[in-house]
Amino acid sequence: MGVVLAEVTPLALGIALSPFPVLPAILLLFAPRPRAAAGAFLAGWTAGILAVTVASTALASVVERQEETPTWASWTKAVLGVALVLLAVRQWRSGADKDTPAWMRALTAATPAKGLRLGLLLSTANPKSLLLAVAAGLTIGAAELGTARAATAVAVFTAIAVATVALPLLLHVVLGERALAPLGRTRTWLETHNAAVTAVVMAVIGVLLIVEGAAGI
Repeated sequence: MGVVLAEVTPLALGIALSPFPVLPAILLLFAPRPRAAAGAFLAGWTAGILAVTVASTALASVVERQEETPTWASWTKAVLGVALVLLAVRQWRSGADKDTPAWMRALTAATPAKGLRLGLLLSTANPKSLLLAVAAGLTIGAAELGTARAATAVAVFTAIAVATVALPLLLHVVLGERALAPLGRTRTWLETHNAAVTAVVMAVIGVLLIVEGAAGI
């Protein structure tokens, strides 16, 4: 299982290091019910990532049992890698200095229910996190680890992927209102460099997937 974890950890980091879900996680801490709203967003984000990964793992397991020449996973990784690189180029060209969307700024008045819905939506409808979760699930499922070890690999992947979304809430729980000032500065930095950071992360992970896929073809 160590080899599989080594393969899926960069994919999890690709999700974790994206500023896109971290910004809502911080903004919700400025809402009227900060911990409830941020906690609901974290729950939705985690559930979405977990659901996509489990579904991809199950699909890969079924295909792997029926495929005599198991090159499909390598081809899929390569295609997903190309898709990520193309998304990275598009993200870079979009520019790093765009204003934060109005819907994101409005999160400072969001309810926990809205936070939950947003977490589910962003984790399942965002093409960047979706592609990475699918790639991780396919990697785990194709490895034929068995149910227990596959579940462990999925859990580890998910935990790493959602770590940066959980961190602002954890800081607020530990430090209380004192966490808002540094989180506010982090929010400003992420708003300024969102596109550039996301593009670089996607490009690196995309190239890794292309290399891994090409090696198995």
